[in-house]
Amino acid sequence: MKLIYWSMMDLLKYSGIRLGLIFLILFLAGCGTNESKWVKNVSSGSALGTSYNITYLATMELNFESEIDSLFQVLNQSMSTYIPTSDISKINAGDSTIVVDGMFREVFELSGKIFEATDGYFDPTVGVLVNAWGFGPGTELKMDSIKVDSLLDYVGFNKVAINSDNKIKKADPAIYFDFNAIAKGYAVDRLAVLLRDKGITDFLIEVGGELVAQGENRIKEKRWVVAIDDPMMEESRTYKRTLYMKDIAMASSGNYRKYKIDAETGAKYVHTIDPKTGYTRNSNILAASVMANDCATADAFATSFMAMDLAKTKTILAEHKELEGYIIYLDPEGNVLEYMTDGFKENILE
Repeated sequence: MKLIYWSMMDLLKYSGIRLGLIFLILFLAGCGTNESKWVKNVSSGSALGTSYNITYLATMELNFESEIDSLFQVLNQSMSTYIPTSDISKINAGDSTIVVDGMFREVFELSGKIFEATDGYFDPTVGVLVNAWGFGPGTELKMDSIKVDSLLDYVGFNKVAINSDNKIKKADPAIYFDFNAIAKGYAVDRLAVLLRDKGITDFLIEVGGELVAQGENRIKEKRWVVAIDDPMMEESRTYKRTLYMKDIAMASSGNYRKYKIDAETGAKYVHTIDPKTGYTRNSNILAASVMANDCATADAFATSFMAMDLAKTKTILAEHKELEGYIIYLDPEGNVLEYMTDGFKENILE
């Protein structure tokens, strides 16, 4: 018997978690009469404002639901801007006495590195603008050039720091953190650590479209297979590319399903905010997928690529050999084209 299952993000109207490019996970269970020592274990549900699906192979039936739920609870308490009592919400409200946990510190420090690597295009202090444009939990504002310029005073990851006591220092109390562009990827990484600690060597983890694949689908005796949505198909779901994944993480971002329409003007505002200009960014890039050794890094770079132009994205991919990228973009004539690094191309399933 052939079984196919898929996962897609729970599209919450007011979610501040940016929509990554959705991945369909194609897991074809073994069929025929060949017996396998491997048992497919699956955990799925809702968390972090989206859905998750975890497939892990073992020689017996296992259930890690309680451990998975506990991990999501800890992540939410640390970094969810939608929970008023979370550490990040208290810090955003101006509380300088909060001692953050180790996960918060890891995300903070990695964010600083990617902020530098992307020349500031990845910036978790953009939260004040995310709220103002109506894509976060805060109050949406009527935006104009004066308002944008004033809010940019509170944007800049070089204006914040973390000290040895795990307390956050902000140049201005109004600076607002939003780790949504890296938190899903980081959650995937922590789930991978959980499974490895349990002795699991073959698994595929997906949270809101962000992925980590380790080992292989031992039941089918091949690498894990995933598919990437076509960003031009807004009403129906078709797939642009199918690819193998093994011992790698991948994350994506796209503006094709997450946007707002101004009721008065009919103007379309995408959820990607350019931290340099303060405005929503309609670039010629429709979607970006990034492979990296960890999903948090892939997540952050995929987000930053949506705020850049194609030339800048290519430059960063060339400078960072640890990354592989796949970009869907429009040329000046409006044609949909693709760019991918050689390493990404090697994983494409033709």
